[in-house]
Amino acid sequence: MGARPEVSEEQARAVAEEAREAGWSKPSFAKELFLGRFRLDLIHPHPTPEPEGEARAREFLGQLRAACAEMDGRVVEREDRIPDEWVRRLAGLGCFGIKIPAEYGGLGLSQTAYNRALMLVGSVHPSLGALLSAHQSIGVPEPLKLAGSEAQKREFLPRCARGAISAFLLTEPDVGSDPARLAATATPDGDDYLLDGVKLWTTNGVVAELLVVMARAPGGISAFVVEADAPGITVERRNAFMGLRGIENGVTRLHQVRVPGANLVGREGDGLRIALTTLNAGRLAIPAMCTAGSKWALKIAREWSAERVQWGRPVGRHAAVANKISYLAATTFALESVLELSAQLEDEGAKDIRIEAALAKLWASEMAWEVADELVQIRGGRGYETAESLAARGERAVPVEQLVRDMRINRIFEGSSEIMRLLVAREAVDAHLAAAGDLADPKADAGRKARAAAKASGFYARWLPQLVTGKGQLPTSYREFGPLAAHLRYVERTARKLARATFYGMARWQAALEQRQGFLGRIVDIGAELFAMSAACVRAEMLGESAPELADVFCRQARLRVERLFVSLWANTDDADRRLAAATLDGRYAWLEAGVLDQSEGTGPWIAPWEPGASSEQNVARRYLSRQST
Repeated sequence: MGARPEVSEEQARAVAEEAREAGWSKPSFAKELFLGRFRLDLIHPHPTPEPEGEARAREFLGQLRAACAEMDGRVVEREDRIPDEWVRRLAGLGCFGIKIPAEYGGLGLSQTAYNRALMLVGSVHPSLGALLSAHQSIGVPEPLKLAGSEAQKREFLPRCARGAISAFLLTEPDVGSDPARLAATATPDGDDYLLDGVKLWTTNGVVAELLVVMARAPGGISAFVVEADAPGITVERRNAFMGLRGIENGVTRLHQVRVPGANLVGREGDGLRIALTTLNAGRLAIPAMCTAGSKWALKIAREWSAERVQWGRPVGRHAAVANKISYLAATTFALESVLELSAQLEDEGAKDIRIEAALAKLWASEMAWEVADELVQIRGGRGYETAESLAARGERAVPVEQLVRDMRINRIFEGSSEIMRLLVAREAVDAHLAAAGDLADPKADAGRKARAAAKASGFYARWLPQLVTGKGQLPTSYREFGPLAAHLRYVERTARKLARATFYGMARWQAALEQRQGFLGRIVDIGAELFAMSAACVRAEMLGESAPELADVFCRQARLRVERLFVSLWANTDDADRRLAAATLDGRYAWLEAGVLDQSEGTGPWIAPWEPGASSEQNVARRYLSRQST
């Protein structure tokens, strides 16, 4: 494996910026929202699937539902793996090629249908959702659909559609969200490349036939399709986690793996851009799984709270629990609304959904985690007890504690919540950086700053007046939404307020704004709530009947969260937190850790996890320094 590049913070940001898709050739509802422009016309009327595709999706989902009904998720929990016969049955139904075009042997169904399929299999066991989504959302099919050659598509996509499981290999033992430090290499050798490196958390990598490997070629980080049984590839272990008991996630070593040059996806240096573009739609798999978990949580909470009697009436009729039931019902409706809107915008293809997909992933994973936690509280001790233990006592085996274990990963998968906030924040301030970037650049000379000042003056002279008044101040606006109109007026007013707050932050901190991650994170969280409110209202107006009742309560709850976030933009402990964290890292408060035992295996600092040329056993043994005496 090549030496890990030594890069500065500035160089790391430059690599990420270069891989970022900079242009906006299509409109984006969320991008406009962060600029203070509530473009309801971009999402209303709510997009709907075309009839022929919807009919084919219904037929497929009916068959999938029947198959899933015969699968018992407790088998996965008990055996720590997905049964082979389940995988064969899913392959027979075409589940590994749901979004692969029919001309390449797939079902050619929509993102919306794919999400609904993930919800179904995820309700059996989330590991099934991870299997299918790691294969189709980020594995070989999606990168090839986006950037593969016709020859690559014809060679690999039919195999994927038939059930050749694929995996995506980017993360390394010492590299997570900082691709500038990627150490895996792709060395040209004639018409081929030789790949060397170690990849960590390779979902599906333990059982995959095909891999997408990111490695550093002479022209930059590049993507390669690699046969998983190629000489030089070793799966060194299958990792174990607190949840997703059936996930086939491991550590994969590549040593002088020969890959034909024809397997390079796109050009050298396109790897990160391909990965980020793939994730635009691929991230929607997470909201699908979150929505499935939330739907199940609502069902269990409703049944339990209606049956369990305390102090003379069902617990759900007591206000303390009723508030939680309301939260679960309203949030579940909003989760599905965000998922459906984002997916159908993707299917239409007329909008740029990079921000919408990121917001959906961020918001859904955070809210679904809270839903799971509230369900545990509603179920009390039975929420904390395992399903196996409940069954042994003769009670209904409700795996609530499993839901908590399985839901937790979604705040980390496909970009942690912290990274997602930074990603969205970068897009949210894009217009400002385009207009006044050199003003905030400490390296810009006087001439560049002068030109930037003139450009910024023109931009803000046009933009800022638009943030003063809008439709949200007119009591007759959005009246076609009935009682939900007030919430849409709130979204319009608040979008302008959010844009003004972003401007104030840029004016106050300028180049230091990027270090104000607490401020930027709250800006993004406000935008996520406004997006969810918009999705809930538009979908409720389309569905009618009882849906507006759910949307109304959700919006009331979301408005309270938004108001708290606005207060914390300026009244917070961010500066004190940074000082305290720095002192903690420097060991100033190490005395606070006294009085407990550290039972972890080896407590020395982390060292380089893999030594080129050493055996696997030697590398594992040297991962940590010897335990230090205290």
